[in-house]
Amino acid sequence: MSQTERPHWKNWAGNQQCTPERIERPATEQGLVRIIKQAAAAGQRVKVVGSGHSFTGIALTDGRLIKVDGYARVLSIDREKQTATVQAGIPIARLSRELDKQGLALENLGDINYQSISGAISTATHGTGHALGGIATQVTGLRLITGDGSIVDCSAEKEPEIFSAARVGLGALGIISTVTLRCVKAFNLHAIEMPERVDEVLERLDENIQTNDHFEFFWVPNTGWALTKRNQRTTAPVATRGLWKEFRDDILVSNFAFEALCRIGRLRPALIPRVARALPQTGRTEYIDKSYRVFSSPRMVRFYEMEYGIPAEAAIEAFNRVRSFLKQSGLVPIFPVEVRFTKGDDIPLSTASGRDSCYIAVHVFEGMQYQQYFEAVEDIMNDYAGRPHWGKLHFQTAGTLVPRYPQ
Repeated sequence: MSQTERPHWKNWAGNQQCTPERIERPATEQGLVRIIKQAAAAGQRVKVVGSGHSFTGIALTDGRLIKVDGYARVLSIDREKQTATVQAGIPIARLSRELDKQGLALENLGDINYQSISGAISTATHGTGHALGGIATQVTGLRLITGDGSIVDCSAEKEPEIFSAARVGLGALGIISTVTLRCVKAFNLHAIEMPERVDEVLERLDENIQTNDHFEFFWVPNTGWALTKRNQRTTAPVATRGLWKEFRDDILVSNFAFEALCRIGRLRPALIPRVARALPQTGRTEYIDKSYRVFSSPRMVRFYEMEYGIPAEAAIEAFNRVRSFLKQSGLVPIFPVEVRFTKGDDIPLSTASGRDSCYIAVHVFEGMQYQQYFEAVEDIMNDYAGRPHWGKLHFQTAGTLVPRYPQ
């Protein structure tokens, strides 16, 4: 098959693309096994992709690309044991809705819910919360398909070494077929979102982290402002912003208006500092809603991203070094710098393995240069044995990463 006849695939951000021999869309586990065996017999490399929300080239192949968006059912939910078993391709958004129907939820989520559950755990995707780990810490069982088509069931009791590594496995141990998750009773979150002076946020950072179930902030470069988000678990009933305010805040302001500002900045970078001053002027917002609706936000503006996990105690120093770099470099990114926190875990390739972590993420609007910015931030994070998010851009090698993962 010539290159022009091959199918074409690109990721969500548009910065990674490939022309595989075939794109497969299995709907059953038997279909997955058949594809693996056929590829092995033909000597073809197989890669798997979910929503394509990774910014790296991990899914690229000239062999067979398996899309699991059609392999996305809930197989079982046990309300008594508070567990759910699902197929690998189910998006987190749909999984959350299905759990909610049964009075259950996942205890912590990231701020994007388009990812497949298998992609989210394989790349150590996380939310924020000082007492909570990433999504992979909620996994209690996995069913894998190895390179020869064999099926391996693993958990803390069965094949524990495989299970320990496969929770964040980057596909190296096989294709994830099904995931079993530990759930909690469905809960509401009381959300308070507001702009604050970034220096005041840093002065009270430990207090903000410890007194909120979920705390994060977004510093707006070239300003002294940060947008803060505090989410507390509550037994109070749902009291939403209302449909119009949700649409205004989440769609019109955070997406359409923000994208317009980004496009202006891409065309006229000199205007970015002036444009950025509009970002903190959204005022205070307070509401109560179901947890999964508070955790995630619609993301319609496309971007490139790099994120590093560092020891939590290095948060302020590392963040201030990023601020200083931007001030001295003259770079004018319009996207906020995002800062989040999680509890350490025992997963070998988790970015929080063995340490409570702070995550610092930098973004650039699609089509804009990011290398100088991202490389400089990475240099800062290297001083703290920083671990890059496996689904986001970085410039590390196997040699530089090995010492950062003791297990």
